[in-house]
Amino acid sequence: MFGLLLNRIELAALELSEVRTNFLKLALIFGLGIVVVWFAIGYWSAVVVMLSWDALGWKILAIIAAVFTGLAVWLFSYAHALLDRGKLSMPVTMAELRSDGDALL
Repeated sequence: MFGLLLNRIELAALELSEVRTNFLKLALIFGLGIVVVWFAIGYWSAVVVMLSWDALGWKILAIIAAVFTGLAVWLFSYAHALLDRGKLSMPVTMAELRSDGDALL
């Protein structure tokens, strides 16, 4: 019984370290996504201002704004894919704990 408990604690510790790594990666992606969104908002605002002034230099701002917007969409879709793949869960530990509970009952 003690060996089984020790084994489960080791498995949980291993999976928690993996979850921590994936959580830090997700937090970094989210932080970068927020910065990129603010750049996109800033550049799209500059595009609107430049277009309203009827100047010739608006095309480069439109390209920069489109690049930052595309980057923001990619970052958030990557973060969403990490969550969909269950990178922040502990499926092996939970399955083992369920089977231990069934065996003990």
